[in-house]
This record gives sequence, structure tokens and C-alpha cells, in this order.
Amino acid sequence: MAILSLVKFQIIKAVVDLGSITRAGETLNLTQSAISHAITSLEKEYGFSLLTRSRSGIKLTPNGRVVLHYIEEMLHTSEKMKQVIAEINGLEIGTVTIGTFSSVSVQWLPDIIRTFKQQFPRIEVKLHEGGYQDIHQWILNGDVDFGFVSLPISEKFDVITLKKDKMLCILPQSHPLSQNDIIAFSDLRNEPFIMPMTKGGCGLDVKRVFKKHRFAPKTIFELKDDQAIISMVNNGLGVSILPEMVLSNLPSTVRAVNIEGKEDYRLIGMAAHAFHRAAPATQKFIKCVENWIKEQE
Repeated sequence: MAILSLVKFQIIKAVVDLGSITRAGETLNLTQSAISHAITSLEKEYGFSLLTRSRSGIKLTPNGRVVLHYIEEMLHTSEKMKQVIAEINGLEIGTVTIGTFSSVSVQWLPDIIRTFKQQFPRIEVKLHEGGYQDIHQWILNGDVDFGFVSLPISEKFDVITLKKDKMLCILPQSHPLSQNDIIAFSDLRNEPFIMPMTKGGCGLDVKRVFKKHRFAPKTIFELKDDQAIISMVNNGLGVSILPEMVLSNLPSTVRAVNIEGKEDYRLIGMAAHAFHRAAPATQKFIKCVENWIKEQE
């Protein structure tokens, strides 16, 4: 009975995540009839509807939202128990689901995952990429085992600090300020500024710097994509401030310059509900990240 319930929980979770019975069936290799039967069976057992169906897709009912929290906890506990049993038997298996933002995905994760897979080839790694707020919500909902974040973050989470990522001013090579070793905020007072978006981009980090220096830029555009910001700067439309990790492949016609103080940075870390309660596969991946960061230093 317990095994059957777990299968039903997996089905409900897949339908909610994918928003479609058809897509859930394809993912789980089950027929639409089997998916519908499992949902109906749980709803009959609980005495209320879990899902509502409409032209816009499938959504949780208010009661379904309450129950989903416990379903996710039970699925997480089941996965952790499976990994612990495998570990006892000398096997290294499991799944690690990670929330990440683009510069970590580009600069860190390819080498980290390659190193990790060499040690633990049977552990699957899944990535969910999004903005800071997306990752915060994924950790909160239990959609990921942990996430890479810009600190500070909610006190609800455990945090491991990893790296100070320096904030730099970018401007066209032809700009008079591009020859400076350091740019003061007073130099930027009349410059058109291209702001990274708070939602999805690193705008929170930039706004934190501005707040510290009591500086209000002349914002002309607010963009989510880092490469779009760099392209705008390259075309002489304005200047911007971005973290150093984002600027690894700048065009030769764009220059990155230190800003005054030199102590302005975003602080990158990892966050989870509780690292000590993480499944064995997750703990192994976290250790791999920490070791990799130390080697880079």
C-alpha cells in the first residue's frame, strides 16, 4: 500500500509540475488513463478534490496546495531513504536537483559536474536555472535540494558562503572613462545607465551597491539578460555595473573597470532548508562544490 501511495504521489507531483496529464504520462511512461485513475483514487481516499481542470491547464485546489507540501516531503524522505540504503550497501546512487543562475551555470557547473560524475557516475544531477527569486521559491517549495544564491537570503535557510564576486563598471572602449583605473560614482552621475532587472537578473546586487553609496543612476533601460546589457553598452547606448563572473567573454570593444571602494561585490553561496538533513547524494555534491571552489582559490 505504501509503495502504491508513493507512485500516486509521484503522479500528482508530475501533473502539478508539468501542468498536463499528457505530459506527466509521457514523463512517467504511463497512460493518461493510469494517471487519471491515480488522481481519482487519491481524491476519493482523501474526500476532496486535489486538482482543477480548465482550458488553461491543471491547477491545485486550495486543499491540494496544503496536501502537496506533505506529498513533497514524503517523496523527499523516500528518495533520501533509498540513497541511505544504497550507501549502506556500498552503492553510490541518487538524484541531486540544483537551483542555479546563469553565471554559475556557465562558469562553475560544467567543471564541477564533470568532476562529480567522475567520482559518482551513478548519481544523476538535475539543474533548474532561473533568477534569484525563482531559486528562493524552489528551495522554499522543495523543488530543488539546494540552490546557488546571492547572499544575504532568507533566515529560514541554511547557508554556505562560497565566493566574493567583484562588481565592475562596463563601458565602451571609446568612452573617456574607459581609461580610468577606478571609476567614482560621481563620474557616473550624468551617464545613461542600463540596469539589470531585479527579477531574473542581478539587479538586486547592483541596487545594493547603489544604496551603499547613496547613488541614483539615470536608468534608461532595465534588462534581464546579461548579454543584452553588454551588447547595449558595446553599442554606446549607456554604461552598466555587473558582477565579474558575468564578464568572462567581453568583446574587445567593451572595458570593465573597478568602481570606487573596490569592496563592492555580490556574495555567492549555497542555500537549503537544512544541509545536515540533505540526502547523501546532495551532501556529496555540496562537498564537491566546496572542494572545487578551494582549488580555484
